[in-house]
Amino acid sequence: MEATRLARTIVVQKFGGSSLATPELRELAAQRVMAVLDAGQAAVVVTSAMGRLPAPYATDSLAALAPHAQAGPNRDLLLATGEMIAAGVFAELLGERGVTSLALTGEQAGILTDKTHGDAAIARVDAARLRALLAAGITPVVAGFQGAAADGTITTLGRGGSDLTAVALASSLGDAKLEVFTDVDGVMTADPRRVVDAHTIGALTFEELSELAAHGARVMHDKAAELAHSARTPLAVRSLRTGFGTEISDDAFIDHSRPVSGIATMEGYTFVHATPEAAGAKSGWERDAFKKLADAGISIDCVNVNAAGVFFIVADKEYERAHALFQDGPLALRARRDCAKISIVGAGMRGTPGVVFRVVDALSRAGVPIIHSTDSNITVSVLVPGSQAGIAEIALHDHFGLKG
Repeated sequence: MEATRLARTIVVQKFGGSSLATPELRELAAQRVMAVLDAGQAAVVVTSAMGRLPAPYATDSLAALAPHAQAGPNRDLLLATGEMIAAGVFAELLGERGVTSLALTGEQAGILTDKTHGDAAIARVDAARLRALLAAGITPVVAGFQGAAADGTITTLGRGGSDLTAVALASSLGDAKLEVFTDVDGVMTADPRRVVDAHTIGALTFEELSELAAHGARVMHDKAAELAHSARTPLAVRSLRTGFGTEISDDAFIDHSRPVSGIATMEGYTFVHATPEAAGAKSGWERDAFKKLADAGISIDCVNVNAAGVFFIVADKEYERAHALFQDGPLALRARRDCAKISIVGAGMRGTPGVVFRVVDALSRAGVPIIHSTDSNITVSVLVPGSQAGIAEIALHDHFGLKG
């Protein structure tokens, strides 16, 4: 009965590295935890490594100690220590303020993964120990970004993996809520470094968060957003300093008169058009082309297949490898380097006519050419010259009334 009661009042709080970088920020984070406890709720804390390069315990600083290390158990053990240090420091900070707490590794918190070092997938979460600690009045402080394989080998969850830790723990604890604290005021309508009128989105659906994260918005680890979406884990992304932020749930209001909620941009792509060199090529050449790319582990996006050939984008750094796959084959490749993919996302697009026209109209008026485009139910992505990405973002942000 006690475990059931606690499960209804648990708040998982994740603090990013920038939120734990200094003693002042760690004090603010501790106050956020104590506010939950003072409200009669239970808290589970997830920590990222403290600070950013060149801070001594930041993930990139630890990686620099063994710059030539390949993905594997040794490198994962090294990188995982940053979050462990943060968990230990923060648990002691809470203890100094009268909160009985215990620092845990990801494995000790019940996170079990496959053996893919550097980008492990969570196989399952056994929350029994967390529940036992909470029932005993102890606040767990869990090192994010990590778990362990079945043989006990430490694994890491990929860049930004502390978000994934937090979502996985919250979903495993049943009715737990999740608060992700950052150095910005929640999820923004666009990147505020490039769009000065960008502002915080008050509420998003799970699907919108997942799409924004997948298309490059720096709001949450994309795998974490997808897990929150599938598990329907209620969450908020908040500023550590102000508490202001974005609520994410299925209850978010969808305004079809303003179909776009936010814009996300990813730079550094090459647009590729593949066609058979010989007329009347045998059917199935498209399948062979995709199989070569898949076998080489090359990720592609914005794929379109039609009578004119195969179209897709690939990261600039992977283009030469992709091109080499077809040098001795029957395909001709044409490529355009240095492109940016700009995606507009909004649940209000679904069933709303004219959205693509408005995208084309806005970019045409701004003098930005569209190289390629794809769309889904709530996302339209356009490929534009990288040098004009900023102009395109501002034009779309203004055209869809996202100034606030």
